[in-house]
Amino acid sequence: MKHRVIYIKFILTFGSCFLSLFVTAQELEVLINEALVNNPEIQKFELQYKRVSEKVNEVNTIPNTEFGAGYFVSEPETRTGAQRFKLSVKQMLPWFGSITSRENYVSSLADTKYEDIVIAKRKLMLSVSQSYYKLYANKAKQQVLTENINLLETYETMALTSVEIGKSSAVDVLRLQMRQNDLQQLKQVLEQQYTAEQSNLNNLLNRSKDVVVKTVDELIIPSEDIEVNTQNLALHPELVKYDKLYQSVEASESLNQKESSPMIGFGLDYINVEPRPNMNFSENGKDIVMPMVSVSIPIFNKKYKSVSKQNELQQQEINYQKQNRLNTLETLLSKAINERISARISYATQTKNLKQAKDAEAILIKSYETGTIDFNDVLDIQELQLKFQINQIEAVKSYYVQSTNINYLTN
Repeated sequence: MKHRVIYIKFILTFGSCFLSLFVTAQELEVLINEALVNNPEIQKFELQYKRVSEKVNEVNTIPNTEFGAGYFVSEPETRTGAQRFKLSVKQMLPWFGSITSRENYVSSLADTKYEDIVIAKRKLMLSVSQSYYKLYANKAKQQVLTENINLLETYETMALTSVEIGKSSAVDVLRLQMRQNDLQQLKQVLEQQYTAEQSNLNNLLNRSKDVVVKTVDELIIPSEDIEVNTQNLALHPELVKYDKLYQSVEASESLNQKESSPMIGFGLDYINVEPRPNMNFSENGKDIVMPMVSVSIPIFNKKYKSVSKQNELQQQEINYQKQNRLNTLETLLSKAINERISARISYATQTKNLKQAKDAEAILIKSYETGTIDFNDVLDIQELQLKFQINQIEAVKSYYVQSTNINYLTN
């Protein structure tokens, strides 16, 4: 129940960050929820967690009760009669607190497995979001190419008119047509890439690869970035997992100390005695009942000392692994923040360049009206305009992809 509450809190926090960034994120939110339910890797980790948790019932046991029976082939004679057969029962009990230590150890292993679930779900949300933005950028580029192809068709009509009145060469028309062919090729390549990325996203959702994924029509970079709390990085599940691993080693050492303690056994022996014939006394044929107590002492305890040393070394190893992973995550966070800033700068620059390219295009159109248009300039401006539009789309995609990276690391 505790784990479920923590996970719900995590989903709400992560989801709120997405919704605050993406005004039109309903489609993405639906895809993420579907992925969390259907993704086979998540289901695998959940089953592993359930399997390890079930081991608590396995270790919550005491050693098997021992029963024994024996028959005296050669009956030993005693004062009260001959012994015929023997029955015995024995139960060994672990040292006080040993069973609790086992339960704590298995529970600590289950806690570690639970962190695997949290990490896998975070990574899945990250993958789904980034795939979604790739699809958005691809579709936006296709739209830009379509607009530019239509623009070139308009220029082609203008060039044909100019050829008819002798103000342009047929070569200008051919150049415009070749440029259209190039853009058509780029669009077809993008369509193939879109199909491949859509298949990838559908696989993350564990559904048919042909299901059509709908993305938003337009994404804009918000005027201000959400403040990044870098201190939250220390609470990242990838680091918390190392804490859980450390605690599991502590529980393992506690169990090792308990197992190095003696075991106490209680038992009972019953020996059947046959009455002596032709004799009459008070205890003739009296059976023997003998309660027993035994102690199992690990005198040769080199094994337990070795396990303690291994646990100590493993704890040191975990600390180094955690520090190394923290350094890596800090680097990734710094890189994501810087690249998001770069994306904002690039977007602003491309927007300015695009406005100037459109102004140049308007000047060329005015020149056509006076009969002095140069279609080489038209192609140059069109190519620049397309470049700025593509860069602008890439900047938007980069901004949101880096935002998902930041959310993965800090929420």
